[in-house]
Amino acid sequence: MLQFEELRLKLLGYEDKLGELKEALGLDELKAEQARLEEMTAQEDFWGDLANSQKVLQKIASLKNKIKAYDDLKASFDDGLMMIELSDEEEDESMIEECSKNVDSFIEQLDKLTLSTLLSGEYDDKNAVLTFHAGAGGTEAQDWAEMLVRMYSRWGEKHNFKVSMVDFLDGDEAGLKSATLIIEGENAYGFLKSEAGVHRLVRVSPFDASGRRHTSFASLEVMPEIDDTIEVEIKPEDIKMEVYRASGAGGQKVNKTSSAVRLIHLPTNIVVSCQIERSQHQNREVAMRMLKSKLIEIKEREHLDKIEDIKGDQKEIGWGSQIRSYVFMPYTLVKDHRTGFESGNINAVMDGDLDGFINAYLKMESLKENAE
Repeated sequence: MLQFEELRLKLLGYEDKLGELKEALGLDELKAEQARLEEMTAQEDFWGDLANSQKVLQKIASLKNKIKAYDDLKASFDDGLMMIELSDEEEDESMIEECSKNVDSFIEQLDKLTLSTLLSGEYDDKNAVLTFHAGAGGTEAQDWAEMLVRMYSRWGEKHNFKVSMVDFLDGDEAGLKSATLIIEGENAYGFLKSEAGVHRLVRVSPFDASGRRHTSFASLEVMPEIDDTIEVEIKPEDIKMEVYRASGAGGQKVNKTSSAVRLIHLPTNIVVSCQIERSQHQNREVAMRMLKSKLIEIKEREHLDKIEDIKGDQKEIGWGSQIRSYVFMPYTLVKDHRTGFESGNINAVMDGDLDGFINAYLKMESLKENAE
């Protein structure tokens, strides 16, 4: 039947891309590395160094996930082709819609996995630390910062990432003056690094009784979460620690002890804080990881040789220039000013539909690198 033949040709049109993806992933190399690491786990002294054994097991799990993702995609291609051919032979028209869905699903998964091959940065596979700051504009800007926190939380949840708010400062009347999220999952930083910068909102303010249109700004900093596998030298005398009482959600669960921790890196005046853990010690550990992440991110971005080269005035870098506008009035449009990518479905975007913007940025950066 003609429709099944069209679906078959459509699917076969992606066979070469599937082969290119296998080469880009370095599938044979991934399998060889997995086998080598698994041999290490069988050695008698493997469990003697617990820290190293955990790193090896995590690496094996990561390799298995990458290999499985490709194997599942290849199986989807083969199964889709077989279903089309069987349905065509049996002249089962009721299967046309299901076959079409399978082909579209395969193409979507192929695009996603292909995109992951563009993540070649040293820290791209790390968790992401997102820090939001409301700009000038009082309650309106603070409400916008809270809207952005919700948007990225929804994005993380849709990708089955773990999302945790580790620090926040409530707005004067509504919203948030600042907040910090940690989004945990493979390649979280690689995808979200594109989102760093100033985000602009245009809407009729719900806080303006006259119903006037307002423009608000909020900044977003994105850092890779640095774990203990990466050495970052920070002198103890360079850190000032302050403790305070953790905030409560809506006046509830207010911590009566000073368990929240704020760390100030004196040479750069960088400030990080955490208040969600139960103890002061746990909050300090999280804050210390965030400080390391911030210093590493600045060092990499500024192409510095050492952490010590970071100057004190670097703390304002995160504001940068406006990267994206979200317009609710007089029309609805979200437009990225770097890539030109845009979406008229602003409600979907605010619900975490950001993949189009992220993909466009990664492809643009990949083309730049290839051109160089």
